[in-house]
Amino acid sequence: MKHQDERVGRLLQAVASARQQGNQAEERRLIDAILAIDPDNPHANNARGMAALAARDFTDAASHFRRAAEADPTEPALWMNLARAQREQGDAAGERQSLDRVFAIDQRHFMGRLRSAELHERLGETAHAVEAWQAVLSLSAGLDPVPPALVDVLAHARAFVAEQTQAFAEEVEQGMADARADVPPAALRRFDACLDNAFGRRRIYRNECSGVHYPFLPAYEFFDRDHFPWLAELEANTETIRAEFEALLARSQPMRPYVAMDRGTPENKWTPLDNSLDWSAYFLWEYGVANAEAHALCPRTVKVLEAIPRAEIPGRAPTVFFSILRPHTRIPAHTGVTNTRTIIHLPLIVPEGCGFRVGGETRSWRVGEAFAFDDTIEHEAWNDSDQLRAVLIFDVWNPFISPAERDLLCRYFALADASSRNPARERGGM
Repeated sequence: MKHQDERVGRLLQAVASARQQGNQAEERRLIDAILAIDPDNPHANNARGMAALAARDFTDAASHFRRAAEADPTEPALWMNLARAQREQGDAAGERQSLDRVFAIDQRHFMGRLRSAELHERLGETAHAVEAWQAVLSLSAGLDPVPPALVDVLAHARAFVAEQTQAFAEEVEQGMADARADVPPAALRRFDACLDNAFGRRRIYRNECSGVHYPFLPAYEFFDRDHFPWLAELEANTETIRAEFEALLARSQPMRPYVAMDRGTPENKWTPLDNSLDWSAYFLWEYGVANAEAHALCPRTVKVLEAIPRAEIPGRAPTVFFSILRPHTRIPAHTGVTNTRTIIHLPLIVPEGCGFRVGGETRSWRVGEAFAFDDTIEHEAWNDSDQLRAVLIFDVWNPFISPAERDLLCRYFALADASSRNPARERGGM
């Protein structure tokens, strides 16, 4: 085997020399010699694939690129070459699979994202194309100067995103016309600003939302309890809720890591918690869908929660879960999805050394004392103790959004989730 590897190494050096000399016949002969010794050699298969590509023999090119990529599956360039051959063949499904392999290695692969955007656009997958072109534009922000070959491509990306966003906006606005007819102007003012922001037509300041940002709401870090008269009844049931949670622990009911990033995601502040039970959750509702098993195991908790005026938005809300933080674990500072909601915490198990910060205010959880906060303001949590910390967490409407506006938002969410032009329709959350 060692002798074979050395022979292949010498032949690869000879291939490089023949290529530099422009001796294509000798280069091909040497590649054939390598493949006779090692049929799966990624370098030789890639070289043969490139030659077939130049000869417009896309079937042969795809065959060799596939063997190269499967022999060296962590090299994104090989999957990109296979995607190119598949694109030339008109094999959209194969190209999509090859690009997915690139993203599993590197989510920020620029040319991969560009080819993915072109693929989605070719196939008429408008929402995915918008999202993909947005990713290309975001990644291109660091290019200075922009390479001449990309100038027209990026101009097309901007034009496509703008055109489809405008079409999406017009579709939603037409669908909203009857719902707006009897809404007071004061309510429409904030709602219209919300849509303008959703469609990129205006900037809203203060809260940091990764999803829908509702304008002109007070940016309170913690909300006054008077907005939630049912908190006292919730707190009165703390022991009942905690008993059912402790029963879950006693029976070793499986918990789920709260953080689960896509493969290929660059290292970031969430990496230490990625797929880790250091911060785990057990959901009773998730994006409006009830967990039947959880409801059967925690019936008294469910009964308490069903008496609370929660947001009911199909595919988005409510979300209710037990949040478990292991000893010596910190949740990094972050912001949430949308300020249309308020997050409620009911502390169940709180050892010494735990804390919670929202904006400029830090509080210590106290068992049985609930509070409400705006999670689109930067917040973080920690457990510096030697015991686990447990909190019941759920979302309700922001108290400053009127009933009329809630109805408008529900109508908007329904239209947006039904639209093929909405790139965010599968992200969940209010």
